[in-house]
Amino acid sequence: MSLTDDLTVVQRCVDELTRAVNQLPPEATGPDLRRVRADTEHLRESVALLRAASAQHAPAPAAKKNVVPIPDTPYDNSLWTDSDDEGLGARDRHAP
Repeated sequence: MSLTDDLTVVQRCVDELTRAVNQLPPEATGPDLRRVRADTEHLRESVALLRAASAQHAPAPAAKKNVVPIPDTPYDNSLWTDSDDEGLGARDRHAP
C-alpha cells in the first residue's frame, strides 16, 4: 500500500470516529466528552497536515534509464586471455 492509500484509510477512520463522537447523546456532556471531541478534531488536523506533507514530498517520477543493448553474438575470447578461470581449475587439467 502506498502512503497516499494509507492516509486515505486513516482519514476514513477519523471520519468514522468523528461521526460516532457526534452521535453521542446530548446528556453525555462534561469535560471528558469535550476532551474527546477536541482530540478527534486534533486528529483530523494532524491527518490533514500529513496529507499536505506527503504531497510536498511526493517522490519524483523515476528518470528514464538508459538501456544498454547486449548482443547475442559470442564474446571475443581474446578479452579473457589475461584472466584465470577462477573456481574452474586450470585450462590444461580436468576437475576431480
